[in-house]
Amino acid sequence: DDQIEQERASQHLAGGCCALAAIYLMGKFYVANAGDSRAIIIRNGEIIPMSREFTPETERQRLQFLALLRPELLGKEFTHLEFPRRVQPKELGKKMLYRDQNMNGWAYKKIEEDDLKFPLIFGEGKKARMMATIGVTRGLGDHDLKVFSSNIHIKPFLSCFPEVRVYDLTQYEHCPDDVLVLGTDGLWDVTNDKEVAGVVMEVLTSYEPNDPCRYTMVAQELVVRSRGVLKERGWRLPNDKLGSGDDISVFVIPLGGPGNYT
Repeated sequence: DDQIEQERASQHLAGGCCALAAIYLMGKFYVANAGDSRAIIIRNGEIIPMSREFTPETERQRLQFLALLRPELLGKEFTHLEFPRRVQPKELGKKMLYRDQNMNGWAYKKIEEDDLKFPLIFGEGKKARMMATIGVTRGLGDHDLKVFSSNIHIKPFLSCFPEVRVYDLTQYEHCPDDVLVLGTDGLWDVTNDKEVAGVVMEVLTSYEPNDPCRYTMVAQELVVRSRGVLKERGWRLPNDKLGSGDDISVFVIPLGGPGNYT
C-alpha cells in the first residue's frame, strides 16, 4: 500500500483494489483477505469459509470508532452515528433508534442538530456505502479518493491490513474433488457458497480424477454462469435475474488426489 502511494505520482495511476491471497507453506494454506473477495474450501462436500468480506456493514464499529476519535475526518458533512433511515429536520427533538461504535443492538436517542448530517455508513447489503462513496473498507490504493464535490479524504478509513486464516492440509485426507475456490465479488454477488459447491461437484464428476484440466473447467463454468446470457434486457441468469456486472476472477486449486498435489 505504501509502494502504491509512492508510485502514484511517477506512474500517474489512481484508484485501488481489493486483495485476496493464498500461500502454501510447510503443509498449510494461509489465506489473506483485504476487501470483498471470498475464499472457501470444499472438502468431501463440506463448505469451509476461509475469509469474510470487509464492507461498511461488517466493519461498522471500527469505522465509527475511528470517526469518534478523529471527528475532523468527517468534515462538517457526516455523523459517526447510524440511524435506520435519514433523519429529517422535522424530527428534531423527537426520539429515533440509533447505534454507535459500542453497540450491536439499537437504542433510542433524542434527535439533535448534528444528527441531521449524512451518516458515515448508509444503505444495506451491496448498496451500503461509507461516506456515500465506497462499498468496501479494506484494500490497496485509493490514496486520492475523496467524497464527491468535497475535500474529505476516504483513505483514513480504509485499511490495507488483511485478515489471515490458516488451513492445515496435514490434518485431513484429501481426495481429487477437494478444492480451494478463490473468487472476486463479481462471483459472489450473484451466487452463494452452496451454489458454488454444487457447480464444483457437477463439473468435477464429469472428468476423470487425474485430468488436470478439470479444475480449469470448474473455474470457467463459475465465471460463465455468473455472467449469464446476453438477452434483450442485458445479461441474465437462468432465473432471469441480472448477471454479474462486476469483474469475475476465479481460481480453483486442488487440495489432493492421484497427482499428490499436497
